[in-house]
Amino acid sequence: MKTDKIIKAAVIGWPINHSKSPLIHGYWLAKAGILGSYEAIGIAPESFNAGISNLVLQGYAGCNVTIPHKETALNKADSVSDRAQAIGAANTLVFKDGKIFADNTDGIGFINNLKQGAPDWRASAGTALVLGAGGAARAIVYALLQDGAPKVLIANRTLEKAKILSDFFGDKVGVVSINEVPDALGEVHTFVNTTALGMTGQPELIIDISSLPKTALVTDIVYNPLTTDLLKQAQGLGLITVDGLGMLLHQAVPGFEAWFGVRPVVDVELRQKVLAG
Repeated sequence: MKTDKIIKAAVIGWPINHSKSPLIHGYWLAKAGILGSYEAIGIAPESFNAGISNLVLQGYAGCNVTIPHKETALNKADSVSDRAQAIGAANTLVFKDGKIFADNTDGIGFINNLKQGAPDWRASAGTALVLGAGGAARAIVYALLQDGAPKVLIANRTLEKAKILSDFFGDKVGVVSINEVPDALGEVHTFVNTTALGMTGQPELIIDISSLPKTALVTDIVYNPLTTDLLKQAQGLGLITVDGLGMLLHQAVPGFEAWFGVRPVVDVELRQKVLAG
């Protein structure tokens, strides 16, 4: 008896047990009634190339890629999207005809989260200030520029790292020291924390944002806790805030569409399911 082929996808990382991705994609598969599977697969760094080749041979449609494989995934791919190339990392791989296509959806996930959480927000309305200079910051700076931000300032504990990022993106990106942040806030329209500070189990983020304009938006890519101390401070100042959970959900959309052929929706039910999980 002929049966429909099960479309298989996965998330790979090391470790991987913490990943919320199976919950997200499992929800969408059930919602769309798709005969598919999505699992978490732990692959150690030294086994990465063999692990990916195995997935291709086993007929997987593709996979998400998380720490510590994002840079390695870019090098393994046969073709790479412009944004993955610019960001220097991949979080989404699509397998087709034995070939690997790499993309990075972190930036678009960040932007779409802001647009859903604050529909009137526009990157083009003013300067953005990004705390941190790691991989997430790189994706977010790229996305803000692509979405029309006239200027992006990067503030990082290590100035040299921020300068490397600034030099890569060019004239629209500047650097401020952590100590200079309060003085720079008067012109900031979008304030973003991309560091792990404030996350459960991490040191707190100690920063005074009271000099932000009343029209500014504050967002934190940390989503555990959902309302970080930074967001609480912003809410106390009457500023617009968007939590980090939506970035996780929205970055998953393009991969699901590429593998399963349906564009999923980030809705309240999904948010609640991921928070409960």
